[in-house]
Amino acid sequence: MIAQLTGTVSAVGATWAVIDVGGVGIKTLCGPNTTAELRRGQQATLSTSLVVREDSLTLYGFGTAEERDFFELLMTASGVGPKLAQAALAVLTPDDLRQAIATENLVALTKVPGVGRKGAQRIVIELKDKVNAVLSEQPTAGNGPTTTQSAEWREQVSQGLQGLGWSAKDAEAACDRVENLAEDDPSVGVAVLMRAALQTLAKP
Repeated sequence: MIAQLTGTVSAVGATWAVIDVGGVGIKTLCGPNTTAELRRGQQATLSTSLVVREDSLTLYGFGTAEERDFFELLMTASGVGPKLAQAALAVLTPDDLRQAIATENLVALTKVPGVGRKGAQRIVIELKDKVNAVLSEQPTAGNGPTTTQSAEWREQVSQGLQGLGWSAKDAEAACDRVENLAEDDPSVGVAVLMRAALQTLAKP
């Protein structure tokens, strides 16, 4: 089990990153909140989870160990695969997920693309007694803040949202709604813009 990677970011996309560890480039699939904090040439630490399938070995990367642990917990629920678990962690923080499951807040859970009311009920039933085992005491992966550069943020945010299941139209509309944040403060981080875009999409 590969639980953590520390190395130099050699490449990064909207939903993936390649970390150079001792001369070996290891590709990890990441949520947009994680990739938004990464920059080529910088050192980074990712908590990771290896998903084994009959025809593939896929490594998923996260900014914190708590996110990784919640990712693995979510996948123990019926019908929840890696993509859906990643989407849940992009829309809701681990603490928000913990509270939503513990209090049976189906409205919050159905904000995740791909989760309907029945799916939310199933997650609550299967995980309600397990969520408190994932403690919010893990350190973050100190990658440091990043800033936007011209309109690059728009492509990254849009691709990240589409990778989580939203349509291109919805992703572009969300970018339109947060564009004023980038205009008002050119130094605002891509991660901030991504979270703001997710919040607009999560509203009922």
